[in-house]
This record gives sequence, structure tokens and C-alpha cells, in this order.
Amino acid sequence: MPHLLHVDASLAQEGSTSRSLAAAFIDAWRAARPEGTVTYRDLALTPPPHLDWATLSAGFTPPEQHTPEQAEGVKLREELIVELEAADELLLSLPMYNYSVPSAFKAWVDQVILIGRTVRQPPEQSVLAGRRVTVIATQGGSYAVGTPKEGWDHQLPFVAHVLESLGATDVELIRVEMTLAPVTPALADFTDLYERSRAAGEATARARAAA
Repeated sequence: MPHLLHVDASLAQEGSTSRSLAAAFIDAWRAARPEGTVTYRDLALTPPPHLDWATLSAGFTPPEQHTPEQAEGVKLREELIVELEAADELLLSLPMYNYSVPSAFKAWVDQVILIGRTVRQPPEQSVLAGRRVTVIATQGGSYAVGTPKEGWDHQLPFVAHVLESLGATDVELIRVEMTLAPVTPALADFTDLYERSRAAGEATARARAAA
């Protein structure tokens, strides 16, 4: 049966656009696959630790030679990698924080990237090869061509490169911009742009999930 891993990263438990669109995706995915199962990982509620030297060095040390610190450090890393390996499909729902990804998501990335296991050569042997990945990325402003902050988006390019390194080729990047417009008086003129962007993003997410 199909199995989806959903990784969520918004600090906001209520009123989050990325969480809302991810919920729409999950609803459509379950409707199209009644027999499917979902593993949910909320990085805001249970943030993984940043990679330390004990955990990193354990990745290139035989298990029987692990120090107690290494053995302890790899427990969560193994749990996160096994979750990723078990998934037929991956959904990432990520807000932009300070022009990039949430730090908890960066920590998750550092935990699951393990050369020789999740990242291999050729890339077709990496963990996400042959698996669908959908990214719902929300941004408080706009970083489109011609905007004052064009080129400041370090969220989606980073995510795209991470997914490529993990072997993913079937990737849908769904961007919703101007999410701060409805709640920021200085951006009120862009509320209509946000609403159009959100509606388009939700439609794309539902269509992707149902396919």
C-alpha cells in the first residue's frame, strides 16, 4: 500500500498557510488512496537536534566501534532515516523564515543526509530516487523577478538542491507568496495577490495529491 511521509515545519500551530495547504494535500491524497498510510513528523513540536560531532563521526565509523556518545547520537538519526526510507512519497510543508528554511528543517536535513546510505552514486540509488516529492513553500513577501528583493529567496533553491542530492527527480515545488499581507497593514495592498497565490497553491496541491 502507498505510504506518505509528511514533514511539517511551521512554528504556528494555528493560522499557518503551509499547514493549511498541507492539510488540503493530505485530504486529497487519502481520498485518492483509501488504503494509503501517512507518517507525520512535526519538526516544530519535536525539533531534531543540530548535528554534533559524535553523531556525524558515527556515520563513518563501524557500529561496533561506536563510543557511547556516538551510539546515543545515532538513535534519532536512524529513526529519521528509516522514516524516509519507508516512504513511497514525501510531502514537505515549509514556511520561509528570514529568507531561508526553518532551522528545525535544516537540522532534519543534516540528520537524514548520510553519504553511502541516503545519498549514493549513481544518484538513481539514493533514497528518493523514483519517489514523488511535493514541497509546499510559503513566503511572507514576494521574491519574484522584478521585485525589490529578487534573489533573496534562499528557501526553495536550498530545498531543491537537497532533494536533488537525495535522488529525487519527480518534484513539485508549490510556492504561496505574500502570506503576511492579510495581517500586516503595510502590505495590505497585496492581499489580493496573496489570495490568488493561495488559491492557486491549494488547487495545485490537491491536483498533485489526487494524481
